[in-house]
Amino acid sequence: MGWLTAGEGYEVALVAGKVAVRATTGRSAGKQLKSLPKALKDHPEVDRLRRFAEWLDRHATACLAQVDTWMVSSLPVPTALLTRVWPDEAWQVALRDLVVVGDDPDEPGFLRDATDAGELRIVTLDGETVRISPETVTLPHPVLLPDLEELREFAAELGVIQKVEQIHRATWAKPNGLAEKATEIQDFAGGKFSSRFGLAGRATSLGYRVAGGYATSRIRDVGRTVEASVWIGEPYWDGEMETGALNWHDVDGRSLRLCEVGPVAWSEGIRMASALYAGRQIEEGTDA
Repeated sequence: MGWLTAGEGYEVALVAGKVAVRATTGRSAGKQLKSLPKALKDHPEVDRLRRFAEWLDRHATACLAQVDTWMVSSLPVPTALLTRVWPDEAWQVALRDLVVVGDDPDEPGFLRDATDAGELRIVTLDGETVRISPETVTLPHPVLLPDLEELREFAAELGVIQKVEQIHRATWAKPNGLAEKATEIQDFAGGKFSSRFGLAGRATSLGYRVAGGYATSRIRDVGRTVEASVWIGEPYWDGEMETGALNWHDVDGRSLRLCEVGPVAWSEGIRMASALYAGRQIEEGTDA
């Protein structure tokens, strides 16, 4: 965006997401000022730029949230959609360097570019830049990536920084030998918090939904949607609170046995429960 005239002797523009001003007359002509002059604080152009900057922030946040949803759910995304949104900087920031998989599930690659010709440019584990143009691609959840450790090592060599947490996302593999009728995990139960309000606040700050007495995370896994939930206490309880068990249920509210929970839902459920538990009160002293 270029510089816009604002009042007599000034121009304004968005620079790094903030309103910047420069003088057009006098000894400071052409120089960017360190602060906004009082005469411009309520100027219509300044107000318009502020509102536009706020919209850009909301747009960038929405792009990150959408890409995160695609990744967590491993949803097929049309290649044509990616090439269409790629020119938008907010979408590029959210998508760049994510691991994508096209028609060949054994050849994941880091997304580097999307062209007007409908192609995606990816860097494979062999270090080659290739072009692919499948009808759809997936941005796999890391628990589904068999080459995850190799991808992490190669990403370090390339200096890859993902805005949407994918390859460095904490994952938990579903163990073997689960009891056939078991429906809950107790590993993260009993985490003490000074109040239910503080526990609920931690859940929402981590991006989880609080509904009734539960912190929940909805996940699409193995072609269906399930919800992981952790008990965090009655909404109006004003005393100390402890985290409860972790369990999963389907969209109809039916409790799932642990053996029915898919790999992504398992990993994301454990991720939520462990993150809540990590904020518990820790006793200090020799008798703790």
